[in-house]
Amino acid sequence: MTSGAVPDPVLPTVVIPVFNAPEETAHCLSSVLAHTSPSASVLVINDASTDPEIDALLLQWEGRAPASWRIERNPENLGFVGTANRGMNLAGGDIVLLNSDAVATRGWLQGLALCLQSDPDIATATPWTNNGEIASIPVFCQDNPVPDDPDAVAVAVRHAGPPDYPELPTAVGFCMAIARRAIDRVGVFEASVFGRGYGEENDFSMRARQAGMRNVLCDDTYVVHLGGRSFGPLGLRPDESSMQRLLDRHPDYLERVMDFIRQDPLAPRRRAVLAAIERAGLRLG
Repeated sequence: MTSGAVPDPVLPTVVIPVFNAPEETAHCLSSVLAHTSPSASVLVINDASTDPEIDALLLQWEGRAPASWRIERNPENLGFVGTANRGMNLAGGDIVLLNSDAVATRGWLQGLALCLQSDPDIATATPWTNNGEIASIPVFCQDNPVPDDPDAVAVAVRHAGPPDYPELPTAVGFCMAIARRAIDRVGVFEASVFGRGYGEENDFSMRARQAGMRNVLCDDTYVVHLGGRSFGPLGLRPDESSMQRLLDRHPDYLERVMDFIRQDPLAPRRRAVLAAIERAGLRLG
């Protein structure tokens, strides 16, 4: 390393909960392998999938993955929240919780690592994506098409200027980088409250904020989300019980998110990113 150079960040452990969806899972794992340092720890947890193709797929991956990869199987189905918590506890350091319907891109993990390590008050970081509600681009709070060349888009996003890491009211769970210091301070997801999933990342984000930490957009990083898991505009499955459980714990959550959507403080940064993508001659679907 030359004098004055920024050292490479310590990479978080990538935690990928898997339940069925073999085609999406294969795409996700291949993208992580292609765009992640061989030295990075990757923890794949099969949540007792009922589709036999998943067992066959992961058996193949055990034979081809780098030594830093680890593939586990839950003896019984724990649901997304329980599986994510198992991953957090096994990992030990910072993590990136990656949905199996997400697609990694060039430089994705380093970008998230640098973001987490840029400020000790950062609890979570969410990258730009095509389908991530408040983190969506080009159209805010919308499911946008997957771009033709996601890696080229990721490079253009990185070249849109120095990152600002603007604050978000909540992380978006498709690709959620979590600092170990946040887990140490507020704990893991609330499995007893959010059970099978939907709302756990919003609750975690609010608990982190109440502890004086920040949830931010990693605004120089882009990860594709194919969107197999259905969420509404607030990061929840659209049913009353999910919302009520969250509002029982955080009565101001809805107002905070709606204020953020109305004000759209990401608009200037989104314009800069879209200009960089246009300069690169790329299309976002």
